[in-house]
Amino acid sequence: MNLDPAYLFGSLLVGSIGFVLFRYGKAQRRMPHTGVGILMMIYPYFVSDVSVMLVIAALLSAALWIAVRFMNV
Repeated sequence: MNLDPAYLFGSLLVGSIGFVLFRYGKAQRRMPHTGVGILMMIYPYFVSDVSVMLVIAALLSAALWIAVRFMNV
């Protein structure tokens, strides 16, 4: 377990954003938001580098934006 303050803050930030996306997706019945929210809550447990964690969060956010914007999901 990594107890680096930057890692703890980054994982808290990513997990919190994931929780908000999950709750929004569940309330509005929007599967892309729910799925990305679940992924953002879970994957910080498996990534030990802060920069990699933030890059993955940015990629998931971009994928969500593309799915909502261009696929009308």
